[in-house]
Amino acid sequence: MPQRLISVETSGAGLYEFTREAAHFVADAGSVEGLLTVFVRHTSCSLLIQENADPDVRRDLDAFFRRLVPAADDPSMAYLVHRDEGPDDMPAHIKAALTAVSIGIPVMRGRLVLGTWQGLYLFEHRSRPHRREIVLHLAA
Repeated sequence: MPQRLISVETSGAGLYEFTREAAHFVADAGSVEGLLTVFVRHTSCSLLIQENADPDVRRDLDAFFRRLVPAADDPSMAYLVHRDEGPDDMPAHIKAALTAVSIGIPVMRGRLVLGTWQGLYLFEHRSRPHRREIVLHLAA
């Protein structure tokens, strides 16, 4: 079963597309039918399948999650105890808990079966840059 570890460099909170890397991995594996499992190895970011045509969708999603779970220094978040790595630390863990750290995508005829406007994204929840690791696993 083919596996690959890819890295995504982030420059702060937001969505970072890696559809192309996943599609190349599937094509290189030579499997005609199967399931691609994508897993992110971190607790303060997550994965999404989302629209990749209009960048406003990504901006709006990021803005929504910032409003849903503000930084720990916001008065509404005064109940938070875990603040070891700054005001975005625990909110990042909450956002990751609300979203997915693993996604399965069918593979048919050697290609990812994504919709026309769907892309794979790492959803970075931290403010500072990070190097995130994503595991791609193809099961035939």
